[in-house]
Amino acid sequence: MIKMIDLDLTRKRVLIRADLNVPVENGTITSTTRIEAILPTLKIALDQDAAIILMSHLGRPKEGEIDPKFSLQPVAACLSKYLGRPVPLVTEHSNVNVKPGEIVLLENTRFLKGEKNNAPSLSKQLANLCDIFVMDAFATAHRKEASTYGVAEYAPFACAGPLIVSELEALGHVLREPERPLVAVVGGSKVSTKLAILNEILTQVDCLIVGGGIANTFLAAAGLPVGSSLYEHDLIPDAQAMLSFAKAHHKQIPLPEDVLVATEFSAGAKAVVKKVEDVAHNEMILDVGPKTANHIKQIIEKAGTVIWNGPLGVFEFENFGEGTRVLSEAIARSEAFSVAGGGDTLAAIEKYDVADEISYISTGGGAFLELLEGKTLPAIDILEKRSAI
Repeated sequence: MIKMIDLDLTRKRVLIRADLNVPVENGTITSTTRIEAILPTLKIALDQDAAIILMSHLGRPKEGEIDPKFSLQPVAACLSKYLGRPVPLVTEHSNVNVKPGEIVLLENTRFLKGEKNNAPSLSKQLANLCDIFVMDAFATAHRKEASTYGVAEYAPFACAGPLIVSELEALGHVLREPERPLVAVVGGSKVSTKLAILNEILTQVDCLIVGGGIANTFLAAAGLPVGSSLYEHDLIPDAQAMLSFAKAHHKQIPLPEDVLVATEFSAGAKAVVKKVEDVAHNEMILDVGPKTANHIKQIIEKAGTVIWNGPLGVFEFENFGEGTRVLSEAIARSEAFSVAGGGDTLAAIEKYDVADEISYISTGGGAFLELLEGKTLPAIDILEKRSAI
């Protein structure tokens, strides 16, 4: 790919696709991680007196309809504070007036008709805004949309921003030459959303630790009771096949020995530690127990490389966050090369204040997993094709 850092941006109109999809509650941004991640890219362009047009999506509004709840106005205000200069929010996407040394933020790309289906008309409209298009939103690189893919087809120049480059280098290191043992931690509510990645990762790792609803499905597959816990009955055969594959190929899928259960799903629910075989029919598994957390900690301590995507339990509730806390701190203290990604994972990293100790934090969720799965990411593919022109 052509890299932004190798181009002369002086007084050029530079359109940057960033990932500014931050959590916003009542108009207040609750996590600025993704905003902070794009700042170095913006400063490189500003130092070269570029005229910067920044764009991103936020949330999931109905395409083509303007919904104030999903406006990027709070993001524009936050960027203004970080950069120490005005960052106006522009609602007109067809004709943007920005001078060298200035920066503007386009309103939510998902307010535009044709964004999701990569409409050529919208792609060309966005491409006409710039001399150089910079794709620096790794979290959206798996989507073939107008603001991630189509614009790169039609822009005079299309290149990869520093964030994309660093993401690919870090993940490439893990995929090509990991230090062993290679341990992957994959949590989340459903096996179905991560089945392909679980199968692929299992062929590569030495140990696969599953958490959350995914772990419940594996427990059920092993013939253990899961009570009224979230699990996927129809995917029990897939989980059993993975357990058999692991055993035949001398790989580990350590299942919980003990768990934290409750009879209701709420922040105030009483947490009870139980051996996994003692889970009652009216109880939900909401976290791993202390013995299991300690076992996972010991596995992480011996790892050479750790991939982390997803929590071990419902860590948003204080009573059920201990497993994820132990995991995050174990990864932070480990000497292993660690890569973490995904929305819930980023939230856990922030909650337990371990960001400085993780080797590389990916801003991507779906893109992170699809790259590990071996898939070609559309936004990366088009950048590679454009570099050959």
